[in-house]
Amino acid sequence: MDLTVPTTGSPGQVPASPSDPADAAIAPPPVASQGSPVHPVDAAQRLPVIDVLRGVALLGILLMNIPGFAMSTYFDEAFKSNPADPRYWLLALITVVFEGKMRALFGMIFGAGIVLFTQKKEAVGKPVVGLFYRRMFWLVLFGLIHAHLILWVGDILYLYGVCGMLVYPLKQLKVRYLFLAVPLVALLDFTGSTVFYRDLRRQRLAYVEVTETQRLGKRLTAAQTNALEDWHKVEKSLIPSRDQAAADTHKMKSDYAGVASVVRPLAYEFEFPDLWVELGDSVALMLFGIGLYRSGFFSGQWASSRYRRMALVGYGLGLPLVAYSFYYSTVNYPNIEAYLAHLERVPMDWMGLIYPFQRILLVFAHVSILILLFQSGLLRPFLRRLASVGQMAFTNYILHSVVCTLFFFGYGLNFYAELGYFQMYGVVLIIWGVQLLVSPWWLQHFRFGPLEWVWRSLTYWRWQPILIRNEKAVSD
Repeated sequence: MDLTVPTTGSPGQVPASPSDPADAAIAPPPVASQGSPVHPVDAAQRLPVIDVLRGVALLGILLMNIPGFAMSTYFDEAFKSNPADPRYWLLALITVVFEGKMRALFGMIFGAGIVLFTQKKEAVGKPVVGLFYRRMFWLVLFGLIHAHLILWVGDILYLYGVCGMLVYPLKQLKVRYLFLAVPLVALLDFTGSTVFYRDLRRQRLAYVEVTETQRLGKRLTAAQTNALEDWHKVEKSLIPSRDQAAADTHKMKSDYAGVASVVRPLAYEFEFPDLWVELGDSVALMLFGIGLYRSGFFSGQWASSRYRRMALVGYGLGLPLVAYSFYYSTVNYPNIEAYLAHLERVPMDWMGLIYPFQRILLVFAHVSILILLFQSGLLRPFLRRLASVGQMAFTNYILHSVVCTLFFFGYGLNFYAELGYFQMYGVVLIIWGVQLLVSPWWLQHFRFGPLEWVWRSLTYWRWQPILIRNEKAVSD
């Protein structure tokens, strides 16, 4: 999330033309001298276009997270298969345009940030390995706090900290090898989801066999008793029964301890036993992001015609794929009972192959359009606000959780399972508006967001200056 600007001559970097304000905005600063101390990146050294992309990803992620804060389990069954309901079309729009794409973009930008954080320090011979791993250690710790104290089950900080540690030794791979992460993303995503699906199906079939045995009044074997317990564990986390879902809703509307009793076991599952499900995909996305940054894609260095082609190809192929996938899911899985019947009937979910491809195609298209917009100079004031949101991504991300947990959960204002579908997204719009207003104001007075400042101070193991003064900022 801390994005330093590449030095002149680094892979994929081309000199910016002073006649083009968009290009001038990404011109690299001078390299720090050998004797200069190591400091976090100064505002003048940032790449605004990457901050814009991160801001879009950050705000988009809230669209995907808000149902987890606001809605009870299976809330969308009332309309997800009914095109006559306006909520169906909002669900379709969010699924097609945002679902998976914002998380993928965030992961790619994080991968680019690994290079941006380290390359200028390495160029002048500064020790960086220990610094980077300390940075990732604190990110992992922040993720645990986010999940288990703030009580957001969808935390990504822990995952990204772990993945960052794994990706760092591979960051110097040649770009053509990093681009192999495209098929690797698809392969790992489909492989992971298939292994998960087949294991889930095995547990479901064993449970069905046990229930049939019980129906016939036969005595259960030890293995069958274990199978029954295994499926009940699934019902408490991944696929709640109707009764379990109702019990969870009651707890989410209760006190802090009640909410924690739902959230913490789920967070633990995602962070430890089931970490492997997300690990490969996230590592591949970060490696791909490193390749895209070093090729000049993220920093706006490709020709405009090339970005236009990427947008046409991405939307031309990706939109039909994701639209068909959405239609297929609404027809075949209108409710949890239909999904369980599908799970029992279908040994291999080949539709899962569509997801990784449409996701990457649409991320390419989204980013290409945003970069073209940035380079055109259109909507510049709004894009500056987006860049400020992206520059404070850590703070704004945690603020999403703090605001939403206090607004929706029982120990706060207790609006959990109370708002309608459109009202829920009204809350999103309010949060977006506040962050687009406050983030630029904050950065007029302070060098970093408050959590960015804490993270940097812990990383460099000394308090960093935060107030903006008139003196020249110290470069990295």
